[in-house]
Amino acid sequence: MRILVALLGLVFSLSACAQEKSSEYLEGQHYVVLETPVRTADPSKIEVAEVFAYSCPHCFHFEPLLQAWEKKMPADVYLVQTHAMWNPGMEPLIRGYYTSLTLKVKEQTHMAVFNAMHMEHKNFSTAEEWADFFATYGVDKAKAISTYNSFGVTSQIKQAEARARGYKVTGTPELVVNGKYRVSSRLTGGHEEMLKVVDFLIAKERAAKK
Repeated sequence: MRILVALLGLVFSLSACAQEKSSEYLEGQHYVVLETPVRTADPSKIEVAEVFAYSCPHCFHFEPLLQAWEKKMPADVYLVQTHAMWNPGMEPLIRGYYTSLTLKVKEQTHMAVFNAMHMEHKNFSTAEEWADFFATYGVDKAKAISTYNSFGVTSQIKQAEARARGYKVTGTPELVVNGKYRVSSRLTGGHEEMLKVVDFLIAKERAAKK
């Protein structure tokens, strides 16, 4: 009987180890470790940074998943989003995004921009088009245009480009955990799995802080 109990214990132990191992994500296979970490905005917490583009259909489909994930985010974690600029033609989009941040309407307009571009096939190629859009959310058009063309927005764009270079992103959407680990669907196999890898890396960083 004792031998049987011992064997059963060993079987359960091996099964538990196998299950634990299967939940592990591996460097190079599921995520990339950045050679040079990128400074985060708040070192006291764990940062999750998304690099996205309004023109990216994958980002459009990923955004609802990311928003749902953000609502369940632990108190020691925060999300920041950076708009990519792969070429000069994308400047109106990145400028519009940082205008929404400056005007403090991003929370209301972010998904709406995605919907307008990918479902209504609208273009946002000028300050006036952005101003008309923001006006539907109560923003004065003249203020929207001046903000769009402001030095402050230009500075935010330059900072965003520097962050994206530091992250060494190769596409969108991609996630960077605490300035150290880059996660993409090309490695994970899907958007849902990206967030699972991010959760794993958050736990890894939390343990390291302790």
